[in-house]
Amino acid sequence: MVRSTINKAERVERYGALFEEVGVRLSETSGSLLALPRQRAMARFLEMGFPTTRDEDWRYTRLDPLWKTAFAPVLQPSDSGLSVADIRGFSPFDGDGVQLVFINGHYSSELSSTELISEDSVCSLAQASVRHPDLVRTHLNRHLPFEEQAFAALNTAFVQDGAFVRVGKRATIDYPIHLIYVTTDTYGQVFNSPRNLFVAESGSRASIVETHICCGDRPSLNNAASEIVLEEGATLDHCKIQRGGDAAVHLDTMFMVAASNSSFKSTCVTIGGGLTRNNVTTVLDGEGIDSTLNGLYVVDGEEHVDNHTLIEHARSSCESHEFYKGILDESATAAFRGRILVRRPAQKTDAYQSNQNLLLSKKAEVNTRPQLEIYADDVKCSHGATVGQLDENAIFYLRSRGVGFEQAYDVLTRAFADEVVDRITIEPLRAMVATLVSEKLESGRMGRAS
Repeated sequence: MVRSTINKAERVERYGALFEEVGVRLSETSGSLLALPRQRAMARFLEMGFPTTRDEDWRYTRLDPLWKTAFAPVLQPSDSGLSVADIRGFSPFDGDGVQLVFINGHYSSELSSTELISEDSVCSLAQASVRHPDLVRTHLNRHLPFEEQAFAALNTAFVQDGAFVRVGKRATIDYPIHLIYVTTDTYGQVFNSPRNLFVAESGSRASIVETHICCGDRPSLNNAASEIVLEEGATLDHCKIQRGGDAAVHLDTMFMVAASNSSFKSTCVTIGGGLTRNNVTTVLDGEGIDSTLNGLYVVDGEEHVDNHTLIEHARSSCESHEFYKGILDESATAAFRGRILVRRPAQKTDAYQSNQNLLLSKKAEVNTRPQLEIYADDVKCSHGATVGQLDENAIFYLRSRGVGFEQAYDVLTRAFADEVVDRITIEPLRAMVATLVSEKLESGRMGRAS
């Protein structure tokens, strides 16, 4: 990798100058509530600057693409050239249910479908800031730590729009709410800052699916952020699918806070992408909460993915389960840091964490760091991590029963991935993810050279 000759101050100033150039226009094209903290967030970003490999949380992830490329936001909705049929190709739901589509950071009503649900419940965040100012004011920027995380601050400074989902008290939404974010290279090297706010009120139940996809070969930067609030007894199933090309940079910060007796399940699937970083924080701020984080990443070439998770047990009698798996080929790299924090009041905590990685090439590399930080004394916590190659005995077993080498290799590799895929409870989405994983594994015939 070529070392950048631009120093840290110049890297930060580049985005500061961009903000000075477009900040006023950003405020004019989004809701007033989105505009309120821009200056404070940008000032904080300029103070913190970009993280580097000297920062412990970014030790294994270099951010060279962010200062080697002059990214810029698309300030006005424009014709992307995408049709309803194109968007349908990104969805496993065949047009059923509720769908919000964002193109280069802007909501597209023409490509969206909200007929089955009230616009007061699902709409763009800019619309929600007008329709539900009190609710948005209560939660927006109240949970996401933009004072502490550089990319959360950068998102807050440049945000134009995103998705707003409110599930009312004791309401059940039987169909998935699908949010599709598409980045195109029609307008150059695009910089998107989508912002989501999801509020599941007491006793409610819903499923939300996010799809982030990059179309085109030019470099792009997608710096997304989400704030998720679960009130008492709420249940939310959240799935995020990330699909990017070699020049795509995807940064995602998700912050979830849950109240007593709620249930949260998150599945994050990364299929390719030049540079991907997922920051996931879940705060279990009540008793009797059940939280699950599942993840799968499949990368090859020189792609890099970094999953950074924090599960904070703040109250007693909660359970958390974390299960991340990765498949890497060629010169791909990955990092995983999973931290479970059990605070002193969080007695009777039950927490489990696992990170397993399959290397299909001698050049692939994974750095994994599961961590437990426990201040309570009545807990059951465990964690583990593995990095290795396919079991030669298992391959021999299959071959001894007439299965060819390549077929045996495929069976075992897919079985490794399926342990996460099979945990997706939405059947059409599970089938689509299985197809995407298969296509990724087949492209370049990952690992067959061995």
